[in-house]
Amino acid sequence: MKPALEAFEPSFFDTRDGVRLRAAVWNAAEGYPLRGVCLVLQGQTEFLEKYCEVIDELRIRGFAVAAFDWRGQGGSERALADARIAHIEDFSQYDEDLRAFLEQIVKPLTDRPVLALAHSMGAHILLRTLHDHPPNIVGAVLTAPMLRVSTRGQPEWLVPIIAKLMMLFGKKNDYVLGMEARDPLKMTFKDQLVTSDRIRFDRTQNFIAANPEIRSSGPSWSWLTAAFASMARVTAPGFAEAILTPILLFGAGKDRIVQTAACRDFAHRLPNATYVEFEVAEHEILMENDIVRTKFWKAFDEFANKFFPVEDEDE
Repeated sequence: MKPALEAFEPSFFDTRDGVRLRAAVWNAAEGYPLRGVCLVLQGQTEFLEKYCEVIDELRIRGFAVAAFDWRGQGGSERALADARIAHIEDFSQYDEDLRAFLEQIVKPLTDRPVLALAHSMGAHILLRTLHDHPPNIVGAVLTAPMLRVSTRGQPEWLVPIIAKLMMLFGKKNDYVLGMEARDPLKMTFKDQLVTSDRIRFDRTQNFIAANPEIRSSGPSWSWLTAAFASMARVTAPGFAEAILTPILLFGAGKDRIVQTAACRDFAHRLPNATYVEFEVAEHEILMENDIVRTKFWKAFDEFANKFFPVEDEDE
């Protein structure tokens, strides 16, 4: 099997509001029964190439894989002159990214229901779509979904107020305080907050160093304001209860990006969900050490086999 990074052939598609996004599709590994298509939806500031190990693990499980970069990150169109700033006006723009991806990239691949694997912000956006316009997704695997974020020691009630004030002061396109300093080119393993696995962290850093244009540093005040509004909506009473799609939701016990308690509570409100928590994992479960990842893939396989049995070779 040619590794995903070597087999990577980007394509581009446009949203209805005129934003150009980068996508890619990989075939399942040769010699394995084709079981279906799995979508990979990344988190904020991430990019397609970061997920190539995950993509290959899906391919040897018999899945073709489709993935893309959200607007403002990876190889997709950036909104601001400083391309490192993750910027958005409203999360409905991300909804449009996912709608366009499903319609233009995924639909031509198969008319059968697909599986989705989504991380952090990607999981958050997928939850919005599963609630508002349930797509042809038979099951969703979510890792550390962005439901409530860590405010890094600041009072949780205060940060949204500061964000709104910065918007009023005309700073909506500026970095959130401290984010400019978190340029991935300058990030060390000691300073990062997302994984305990040094090898996988270094692999990502080496790719960024060789392809610096792919990097993102952090959000604008506009992005943060939109994120708080969307998190309030998604965690409101009745929202989780209306999502009927089967979901396998993972929380990270040592998460310093999102609040694991919120993930746990949300999972318990979903009508058709299983919750798994890895006590020793940091935020990026899929980029964690082999002990955590082995447990993740065991749970993933048990979930996926319900919809795509290994012995089912029909496609």
